[in-house]
Amino acid sequence: MTVRRATGSSPYEGRYGFSRAVRVGERILVSGAAPVEADGSSMPGDAAVQARRCFAIILQAIEELGGSAGDVVRTRMYIVDPADADAVGSVHGAIFGETRPAATMVVVKALLRDEWLVEIEAEALVG
Repeated sequence: MTVRRATGSSPYEGRYGFSRAVRVGERILVSGAAPVEADGSSMPGDAAVQARRCFAIILQAIEELGGSAGDVVRTRMYIVDPADADAVGSVHGAIFGETRPAATMVVVKALLRDEWLVEIEAEALVG
């Protein structure tokens, strides 16, 4: 079975030894996407702005590996403040309202960088 990988702009990919996304057969697994700009810096903004950036990173990786937003079957959203649930959930709904993947949102104590309010991962099935 062929394995394809996508890379992104996270400064941690090389340092920590992971791929932005991996496609194995019809399955695409996307690593946790944090609100990171193309130059590797953190994106400023509220949770909704950061969530939009996370989903943009995710969808770019999925598209690079031959999928689309409509192929997403699972998302996991990690937020540091429960007050941001509606903001992040609304962005999720705007992107996946028709697709309606299985989804989980979890409040965590912290993310890798203090300025990150959200991190999101996804899975897609293409075919």
